[in-house]
Formats: sequence, C-alpha cells, structure tokens
Amino acid sequence: MSRANYFHRLIAKWRKAPLFQQILIALILGIVTGFAAGSSATLLALPGKLVLQLLGALAPALILTAIIHALMTAQLGDGVSFKIVRLLIMNTLVAISIGLLIANLLQPGLASSLTPPAAQAENTAGNNNPLALFLENIPKSLLGPLGDDGKVIGVIFIAVAFGLALRKERSRPLQHVQDWVELALACFIRILHWIIAVVPLAVFGIVASIIGSQGFSAFKSLGWFVASVLLALALQAAYYLIRIQLCSWVNPVTLLKDTRDALFMAFSTGSSTATMPLTYECLKKTGLREQSASLGALVGANFNNDGTALYEAMAALFIAQMLGMNLGLEHQLMVVLTSVIASVGAAGIPEAGLVTMTLVFGAVGLPTQYIAILLTVDWFLDRCRTAINVMGDINVSCLLDGKIPDSANT
Repeated sequence: MSRANYFHRLIAKWRKAPLFQQILIALILGIVTGFAAGSSATLLALPGKLVLQLLGALAPALILTAIIHALMTAQLGDGVSFKIVRLLIMNTLVAISIGLLIANLLQPGLASSLTPPAAQAENTAGNNNPLALFLENIPKSLLGPLGDDGKVIGVIFIAVAFGLALRKERSRPLQHVQDWVELALACFIRILHWIIAVVPLAVFGIVASIIGSQGFSAFKSLGWFVASVLLALALQAAYYLIRIQLCSWVNPVTLLKDTRDALFMAFSTGSSTATMPLTYECLKKTGLREQSASLGALVGANFNNDGTALYEAMAALFIAQMLGMNLGLEHQLMVVLTSVIASVGAAGIPEAGLVTMTLVFGAVGLPTQYIAILLTVDWFLDRCRTAINVMGDINVSCLLDGKIPDSANT
C-alpha cells in the first residue's frame, strides 16, 4: 500500500469517527505535544482560538434563527399555551438555580487555576507577525464586518461561507416566510457543521498550549467538575419526579419503567430531537392523553433544554473560579438570563451546548478559548444532560395531564 493511499484511508476513518472519539484523540495528542514542546506550544493555541471565535461569531445568528423557527412551527393547543410556557420556564429556572447553587457551594474550579488571558497577552505584546494580523481580521460577530468598522477580509469570510452553504440550497422553492427562515437555518447549520469538524483541532492546540505553559494543573479539577454536574443533574431529576408525584396522576416509578427506552436512547445518541418520536410513544404507553404526550414530547423537544442550561451555568462558574474571577450576583443573574434565552430552540442544533456556551461566556466576559478544556469531558456530560432534557419533556407531559387519569374522565 502506497503512503498516499494509507493517509487517504486514515483521513476517511477519522471523518467517520464520532466527534467525541476525535476529541479524545486530540486531547491525548495535545497532552503529549504540550509536554514535548514546552512553552513553545503556546503558538498552537492560535488555531484553537480561531475555531472558537468563528463559533462565537455564528452562535448569536444561529440561535436567533432557531428560536424564530421554533416559535413559527410549534403546534400549541388552544387553552394550554400559557400553561406549557409557564412549565418550561419554571423547569429551566429551577435547573439553572440548582446548577449555580452546586457550583457556588462545591466550587470545583478552585482545585486548580489558569493564567488569565490578560497576563498571557502581556507576554505577547508587540507581536505583529502576519498570522496574528490575519487572525485579527476573522469576524468576531456575523454583522460586525458589515458595519462602519468592518474589515474587507471579514466580509470575504462571510461571503465565501454563505456562498458555499447556499450552493446546495439554490434550487429550494421559497414561497412563504417560513421557507426563508428554514433556508437561513439550513445555511447556518451547514456552516456550523464545518466549524464543528475542526473542533478537535481547537482542542489539540489549546490543550497543548496549556500543558506546555502551565502543566497539568489546569485539568486536575475536571473530575470534581464532572461529579458536581452529575450531582446537579441528579437533583434536577429528583425535582421532576417530585413534581410528577405531587401534581399529576402518574406514578413516578411506573413512569421511569415505561420511559426508560427513551432515556437510554437520549443518553446513547446525545440528541433529544432524535429521541423525540420514541419519547412520544413511551408517553402514550404510560397512559397519558395524546394531547399531553404530543405537547410535552414535540413542543418540549424544541424549547425544553433544562440539562443544557444547568450545565452551561455551572461551566461559566467553573471557568471563572479557575481564572480567579469573582462572578457576583449581577453576573450570575446575567448567566441565568442568557442560559434561558440560549436554551430556547437549541435542541435542533448540532452540538447545541457548544454553540450556546459561547453566548453564556460572552455575556459575563469569560474567554471562550477555555471552552476547549470543557470539551475534554463534554462528550460524556452531553449524554447525561440530554437524558435530563428528555426527562424534562416527560415531566411537562405529566403535569399537563393533571391529577385525573384519562380513564376517569371517560
């Protein structure tokens, strides 16, 4: 076998591998490279910062379009719209409150520390190499280069990205407003797929940079962070079951038995959208009214992302603790607000937690480059919080059904 064929097959296997496997490989290579290269590995952080900057530029427009699409297409029954909105907001606020409470009590980020970006910037002051100048022209927001301070290179980036994304959509018929929204969402998701494809490169570069300059101390608290998130998710699950016991006719133990297939599928796939049909079937098997089952499973899958909101609130506090930054009450309220808004409509977006986390970090001034540290354990926590997202949909269905079973009504 020639060397060219060997590399071709290697690249093909890499593309077929799940994202979490690619991230794990990138993590291992980053650790090895960081130890081998030492402080010179800091240069490898530039590609990682570029990937996360592009993701941060795309995230606001993507979330905006996803929310518009979710609100336009959601099928809300007469007389229950206000109730389901109230339930969704309450569940999300409880989830975020639990996450912030656990993060403030356990403070998992204090087990290790990171050098704040300002200190690193001072070491590189006056470095006007061509690569750094090029990176400065990468758009930090989608509409930024189109404003008064716009840069031509940024405009070119946006034009090329959307030009390529629209090539496969150029024959799509556009007759209604919804068609235009779906076209925009399809373009954003296609561009997001391209960015996600190089996320392992970001993990490799930033991990190598941190290991080379600061050693392994930055990763020591990740185990404590994982344990804290799992505890918070368990408390959120307990809240769901208690609410079901008190406010619906469904027995929580029986419910868990009837819906376990949906919960296991959510954990294995990491997608509440993919699990939605099975969630609906499991809820019908439980004996819920069809309207309650459909609203909880179908509407909830678009709006109800309690596990994701809880995780992002904890992630923001975790990184802030590692950086020695004190997020006061006003900053934590901003985390709550941003997490609620970002979680709405994010279920249908690939790697939704990664996308919305850039918004939460940006809202309180946290550097998005350290999201790469969280990606090393995110593949596992993503499955756990997706299961909680689906359990939240199940919770909403039961509460919509009320205290009287359908058989009693008939």
